[in-house]
Amino acid sequence: MVSTSKIKSVDFYRKIPRDLTEASLSGAGLSLIAAFSMIFLFGMELNDYLRVNTSTSIVVDNSSDGDFLRIDFNISFPALSCEFASIDVSDVLGTNRLNITKTVRKYSIDSNLKTTGSEFESGPITKAIKHDEEYDEEYGEGSVTLNTHNFDRIAHQHAILVVNFYAPWCYWSNRLKPSWEKAAKIMMERYDPEMDGRILLGKVDCTEEIELCKRDNHGHHDHESYYGDRDTDSLVKTMENLVAPISLASQEVASDSQPNKTDDAKRPAPLTGGCRIEGFVRVKKVPGNLIISARSAAHSFDASQMNMSHIISQFSFGKRFSSRMMSNMKRLLPYLGRSHGRLNGMSYISNPSDSSANVTIEHYLQIVKTEVMTRFSKFAEEYEYTAHSSLVHSLHVPVAKFHFDLSPMQVLITENSKSFSHFITNVCAIIGGVFTVVGIMDSILHNTMRMIKKVELGKNF
Repeated sequence: MVSTSKIKSVDFYRKIPRDLTEASLSGAGLSLIAAFSMIFLFGMELNDYLRVNTSTSIVVDNSSDGDFLRIDFNISFPALSCEFASIDVSDVLGTNRLNITKTVRKYSIDSNLKTTGSEFESGPITKAIKHDEEYDEEYGEGSVTLNTHNFDRIAHQHAILVVNFYAPWCYWSNRLKPSWEKAAKIMMERYDPEMDGRILLGKVDCTEEIELCKRDNHGHHDHESYYGDRDTDSLVKTMENLVAPISLASQEVASDSQPNKTDDAKRPAPLTGGCRIEGFVRVKKVPGNLIISARSAAHSFDASQMNMSHIISQFSFGKRFSSRMMSNMKRLLPYLGRSHGRLNGMSYISNPSDSSANVTIEHYLQIVKTEVMTRFSKFAEEYEYTAHSSLVHSLHVPVAKFHFDLSPMQVLITENSKSFSHFITNVCAIIGGVFTVVGIMDSILHNTMRMIKKVELGKNF
């Protein structure tokens, strides 16, 4: 058996009897300094170990071909009616989606950008609209010409006033004219305005009565827009359905006189001329365009009067993050997210009454994907972008166009972890190093004091 004395011989930490040691005031002071130094350096090392360190690199975007990019937006158009607002998407691969409604909501707004009602429902026209092809000289001009001076007076004289707001230059107005005048003549013969007075068909030239057309279309009258067929028979049938619930004696609308809301031929017109468009669309990760324009299958637009001014409340790419996730992302990289909504809060105003007529507002967006990788898995991905906007004179109907182009490169942010063994090694180095250095200082100080005492004793003798 190995004796106890042989085991003790390998002791690295041999003990000096307490009686042979001597405590000193200087040693006590240096010991306190050493203890505080160890605690301070240990705290700094622990903080460095717990702090998240990241490295940033530029790599090729590894998105698969089937990935789609989500675009969220909330844009207010003070001069574009929800009745005609259309959201279209196109890209370089030939994708062309028109009037997207499934993921988009529209709200009529006033001049202060405040909503004036519930969500605007815009059902698309699913069939070709019928028109009368030729003007019938037998019926002539059947509708009454209305203007600013007689509109309100005539409107109060009849239970129903059906008005054709037209422009002589408009293709659709000219196609409607034959059937409208014929239908007006037929209704006038069946319901004499002087003897009956329940219904009257009128017309307003919007190139002459600009203020009247704006006033009516901006919610100053209770009305519905008609979206059905425009041949004579369809128009007459619609008018007859309107007149049927009204008593000739009282000319008051019965409780069931409101038109059927499920009828695709009629739907409520927007209360105001402005529109707030919000929602999202998904696009392929290739260069493309998001276009907001005025579109209608039965209307023409005067390009010189179109005003596509807009205020952007939100415009961002990628998934929308919760405030908690965004906080965690900024923990990994404090300046992450600053370019996530570069256009948010921006206003782009054009005035079609001045020399800036036919103005298309274009935004050129360069998108860069940023991916954050933690020690365990992918934490999140964000799309930041730069934006350059301009007002461009257009030969066509003005639009608001957002050109987007994704960079083939992406920013990869990787969280760098520190090993626990490295942390323990540094802690041991701190303790041993401080202990050794302070011990050397104590030894130097102690020997210096001894030499000083010896010198003083030599002088005394």
